[in-house]
Amino acid sequence: MEPKSRKINNKALTLIIIWVVLLALSLILLEILALNLENNQSLTSSIWSGYVVSSNLGNPQPLVTQINASWIVPNAYATSIDTYSSAWIGIGGFQPDKSLIQTGTEHDYVNGREFYSAWYEILPDQAIRIEEMSISPGDLISASIELTNLQTHEWKIEIKDITTNQEFSINLIYNSSKVTAEWIVERPLVNNQKSSLANFGTLSFNDCYATINENTSPIGNYPHSQVTMTNDLSLQLASVSSLNEDQTGFIVHYNKSN
Repeated sequence: MEPKSRKINNKALTLIIIWVVLLALSLILLEILALNLENNQSLTSSIWSGYVVSSNLGNPQPLVTQINASWIVPNAYATSIDTYSSAWIGIGGFQPDKSLIQTGTEHDYVNGREFYSAWYEILPDQAIRIEEMSISPGDLISASIELTNLQTHEWKIEIKDITTNQEFSINLIYNSSKVTAEWIVERPLVNNQKSSLANFGTLSFNDCYATINENTSPIGNYPHSQVTMTNDLSLQLASVSSLNEDQTGFIVHYNKSN
């Protein structure tokens, strides 16, 4: 027969093991909850509205190598002041990242007239207007950015006007951070100042996919943040819908210019 003291020690040891296991499980659960809150959050920006994805928003890795989307060019409705808006896809650029490679369309109302164009940009350079393309409201746009050579940092930027059968592509050498992918409506900087947002009504992003760590998936399959544009008084300039059922699209709504 085992000594009574041995049985008491075994019982105490069992209780200690159970307590340690429960503590470990609770810490893991807290870590998972914190990770979910960190990776799927709502943010505000003074110039952006849309969605951002990465491998992990709390600790993003340089794994983003491609992004795709389509959208219909919106109207730039008449306003009493000069107003500006852009719709674009990009890789990098999410604060505090200083690199950004992007392409999209511009929809402005300046000096009593509407202006539309397609463009691409690699920071810190200025945006380059694509003169070969003529863009109009209602045109269906398809765009992609792809890393084609990891060793040489070569990227391919492609944008197409499906409606008018126009397209443009260019290969560039650019050392991107590759940590985030974005689908954004922006009020761009004009003369290094935040512009007034053009009244674009609504703009729908569709077919939104990114390739991260060699896996191509829609926005909702990755850690993501919804970004809402606000002014200095925290009033929404442009709001963002939830992702659609298949997680590949969303709508940005114009609210006000300033």
